[in-house]
Amino acid sequence: MFLGDHQTVYTGVKPFTYAECGNSFSETETLAKHQKIHSGTKRFTCTECDKSFTEKGTLTRHQKIHVGVKSFTCSECGKSFIEQRRLTVHQRIHLGVKPFTCSECGKSFFEKRTLAEHLSIHLGIKPFTCSECGESFIGKGRLTRHQRIHIGVKPFICPECGKSFSEQRTLTKHQRIHSGVKPFTCSECGKSFFDEETLNLHQGIHLEIKPFMCAECGKSFIKNGTLIRHQKIHSEVKPFTCSECGKSFTEKGTLIRHQRIHSGVKPFTCSECGKSFIEKGALTRHQTIHIGVKLFPCSECGKSFIKKGKLKRHQRSHTGVKPFTCSESS
Repeated sequence: MFLGDHQTVYTGVKPFTYAECGNSFSETETLAKHQKIHSGTKRFTCTECDKSFTEKGTLTRHQKIHVGVKSFTCSECGKSFIEQRRLTVHQRIHLGVKPFTCSECGKSFFEKRTLAEHLSIHLGIKPFTCSECGESFIGKGRLTRHQRIHIGVKPFICPECGKSFSEQRTLTKHQRIHSGVKPFTCSECGKSFFDEETLNLHQGIHLEIKPFMCAECGKSFIKNGTLIRHQKIHSEVKPFTCSECGKSFTEKGTLIRHQRIHSGVKPFTCSECGKSFIEKGALTRHQTIHIGVKLFPCSECGKSFIKKGKLKRHQRSHTGVKPFTCSESS
């Protein structure tokens, strides 16, 4: 490293910018490494699995996967890792240290990569799309885990009941049913849940925060990404057309989901009762029946309902609206 390059590390100055993507770097060496990503040059190939890499160091770290060498062990729980940096990240879990904070919403994370994925939520970016069902994801890892649903690979088995899962985290959540552990507690009402996703859904009842408003129609949303997708409705640009019925859509993913109506494919199955659905959102809403989450409270009497439609029907008892008239009676 040159002295000039070295000094920029401490000053925070990043004078070397790559014109292709706009990313800046403090060293010419780091810029050169980054350029390999765009050029697609991967000169270092693993003899074990033929996977290629832009740098020799990355190949060396990758090869440890095949030989099973995990030299770095956590003194707290005994878990071992291939690299020191992975151990360092893991140890933050025990310490509770989350050094990477989102400037958009204030949420903190254990590692920079997870923060980068999270930021995509605010931007509405989901670059990794499943060719099977059209669902899009923030990170490649999430797409890979999702694709196991379609190919039927379930490598994670519950030792308690023998049930298999496509992801480790799904198995972990499932095991809480056997143990009865509900580690995620609502600070507002004290109700506890098996997983963070269900807690977040529940907290929407208390918060009712929708900071992202559409300038066109005034409708508000919890996430910026949802607002961006909504705004396409007003632009009337619908480049994706169904060859079966001619209906057009603003997004490819929406077209793929629509086409399941014609094909009858329902790729999202409830692990609790086996019922299948055309889209993931419908499955998520259905699962609230099993876990007892009632997201829609009546503002008049406080009674809560699992579905918005049931809430609307209930509200008629307060308003006295009776929209259905018998054509026989005079």
